[in-house]
Amino acid sequence: MASQDRQTGTDQRLRPLVGLVVVLAGISGAVSVAHLPNYGVITATLVWPALISLVTLAFIVKVRVRIRSTNHHIAWTETAIVVGLAVAPPPVVVLATGFGVAIATTLIRLPPIKRFFGIGKNMLVATAASVVLHLFEWPPANSDITSTVVALAAAYLAAVLVDELVTLPIIAMATGTSLGKLFREDWDLRLTAAVTRLIVIVGTVLTIRTDVRMLLAVPPLVLSLHLLYLTRVRNRTEQQAWQRLAQTTDALNVVELDQVLTTAVTQAAELFSADEVEVQLHDTPRLIRGNSDGVSYDGPADRAPAALGAVVPAPLEGHDKSVDVGVLRLRFRGSVQLNERERYTLHTFASALCTAVRNAQAYAELARVAQAHAHAAAHDALTGLANRRQLLDEGAEQLHERHADGITALVLIDLNHFKEVNDTLGHAAGDQMLVQVAERLRATARTDDLVARLGGDEFAVLLRALPAPAMAAHRAETLLAALHEPFGIDGMQISIEASGGIAVAPTTGGMVELLRRADVAMYQAKRAGQRVATYAPTRDTADLGRLTLGGELPRAVADHEFTVNFQPIVDLGTGEVIAAEALARWHHPTHGLIDPLRFLEAVERSAVLPAFADAILDQALIAAGTWSDAGFDVPVAVNVSPRSLLDARFPGSVLARLRAHDLPPDRLVLELTETLTLSQLDVVDQVLTRLRDSGVRLALDDFGTGYSSLSLLSRIPVHQLKIDRSFVTAMETSTEAAAIVRSTLDLGRSLDLAVIAEGVEREPQRRALWELGCVAGQGHLFARPLAAGALLAALNRGAGGRPGHLAAALHDTGAVVRLPPGRRQGGRGRHQPA
Repeated sequence: MASQDRQTGTDQRLRPLVGLVVVLAGISGAVSVAHLPNYGVITATLVWPALISLVTLAFIVKVRVRIRSTNHHIAWTETAIVVGLAVAPPPVVVLATGFGVAIATTLIRLPPIKRFFGIGKNMLVATAASVVLHLFEWPPANSDITSTVVALAAAYLAAVLVDELVTLPIIAMATGTSLGKLFREDWDLRLTAAVTRLIVIVGTVLTIRTDVRMLLAVPPLVLSLHLLYLTRVRNRTEQQAWQRLAQTTDALNVVELDQVLTTAVTQAAELFSADEVEVQLHDTPRLIRGNSDGVSYDGPADRAPAALGAVVPAPLEGHDKSVDVGVLRLRFRGSVQLNERERYTLHTFASALCTAVRNAQAYAELARVAQAHAHAAAHDALTGLANRRQLLDEGAEQLHERHADGITALVLIDLNHFKEVNDTLGHAAGDQMLVQVAERLRATARTDDLVARLGGDEFAVLLRALPAPAMAAHRAETLLAALHEPFGIDGMQISIEASGGIAVAPTTGGMVELLRRADVAMYQAKRAGQRVATYAPTRDTADLGRLTLGGELPRAVADHEFTVNFQPIVDLGTGEVIAAEALARWHHPTHGLIDPLRFLEAVERSAVLPAFADAILDQALIAAGTWSDAGFDVPVAVNVSPRSLLDARFPGSVLARLRAHDLPPDRLVLELTETLTLSQLDVVDQVLTRLRDSGVRLALDDFGTGYSSLSLLSRIPVHQLKIDRSFVTAMETSTEAAAIVRSTLDLGRSLDLAVIAEGVEREPQRRALWELGCVAGQGHLFARPLAAGALLAALNRGAGGRPGHLAAALHDTGAVVRLPPGRRQGGRGRHQPA
């Protein structure tokens, strides 16, 4: 029924064209009938039966060509028409052509629409050929062979052109094939056939010119030539078919299954002139369907849209039929019967497709196994995280390209007391905990970060594209905070602790050195009782040069090689110097000026720490007294080692030196670092409380880079917070850094603490900090660290004719300043940050 409906739809689309052809043929027939009396008795002789039988035979004897589901035939009708026109009047030939085609279409039982189209088209062909012969004044007045051949060739050419012009649009509409493709198809064979038929026409005309009765000998001659031509067409068709089959099967020799199936449906549609081709596989519910223009559906078979038309199936099985991977289906709009050669071609193609599908499936399985092996080689089997090898490989690649990706850092995490879990609850419980730790780290890490398990209870997170080094500490704190909540193991809630070490990518040494530094930092955290520690070269016991310098410390202290430089702290709004930070320097007699990072930790671990601290404090207080005598009341800030706070005698020593230099206690600021995790010890609380109660001011340095910032604020009675320079540097380009700066300022205001920004390098940074409510800052924008005398000279010189100022004010004195919404001063006086 579906095939009949589709055929009916096609017939209805063709009816206007067929109707036009029939109308034109009817006009031609009427004109021919009107002119019959002009040709006398010849119209009643044997010419009529001879012409009618010739046309009938020429129409019936055809070469069949199938395009899609429609069969088309190449007949000898034009040959018969031109031969008839050469010996009979045109009206007779036109009408005899109509009668002959009518008899032939009735004998072969063509459908009515094809019958009327055949009659009309061939009558138009006869009319066109007769018009051309008339133009050549046929028959020629003389018996010149050249004139005869030219006239007949022109008439035959007209007949062929009219036939093509009328037939090709009908075929294109019926089959969905383009006109260009139909015209180009087998053009050489058609040209050869045309030349052959022209020779037949000329020979026949010259033969029967002597006796019209020779016309009866033409049908046997046409039949013989037809059989010869039919043999050649079949040989040519089979040769082309095998060539196309070879090309198509070669195209299947690919390893990707998708490409195999796509090639199969598109090439098979062309090979078998099918309207649609589909392939369905048995081991998957997949079905792919398409035609020579491409794939129209690829998905589950049960969801494929309904397909109409006749189906020619072919199982996809091997030559020995031992395997069956699916089925190939050729779909046609109408009923189709494949000939023997086409059936063999289909069987061969299906077998080749079966082999191609099996090869592609085997390749896919090999690729899957190889990928699984590669994944296993690069991942931890228990947690699914990257393993050490993957971490080193990706880390090395990241370090190689770090110039384009910002800062790279590594966080090394080790679970504390994990062995107790294994020993108490068993290794199965330990494995559960490791899996849960991996899940939490994976969920907490950013998409760009790489989480790895290095073995045992040791994990690592490669942090990529950090805007500033200090961000690594915040990311590490977030990762370790994710492990703070208890783990559910076999119905029990178990809490564990972890230690983390942070290292920023070094300039040399690559990933191996980065991993070593993170390992050093992690063990520093464990030894100090911290949760997180950041690698510092001064604490790396592998630095042999620093160990050598450590042996020279007693001599350096005795010979007064340690000096102090001062970096001014400036009111961001007015540019006035409101304090100065003391920075230790070592002027080594051989090595020259040595960076503090190379000797400070060695000093803190050595027995010379008290003498070193006293020497630095003395120089700082002497400088403050000198500035005060010159009329500049500038407090001085001095860094304090955590070890000094464990000495109960430290407050007395500080206060004694303040009295010796005749300075009030509030002119001294002691800066504490966030590594001060020992603040939980009672002795530290007592030392800091005594110093604060005596009037000495306290500041928390590098705020935001350690894990214990808020806990320290709850225990240590500080007066100031100092924002680490890394956040100030990154605040203009990193929303994360800007948020930290803003939250620190909000925290300072809420706790009534002054906030000082370190590392102010440019004027836009100064203005942005001031607009956010930051009171003071220090950095190269105002001055680099200077000796005490050099700083005094700078204070005397001033800026813009104002002594004591190192920068111009952000606004004129007395001017009305419109502050951004939400900005508030901290409620302290001009010198309050100190």
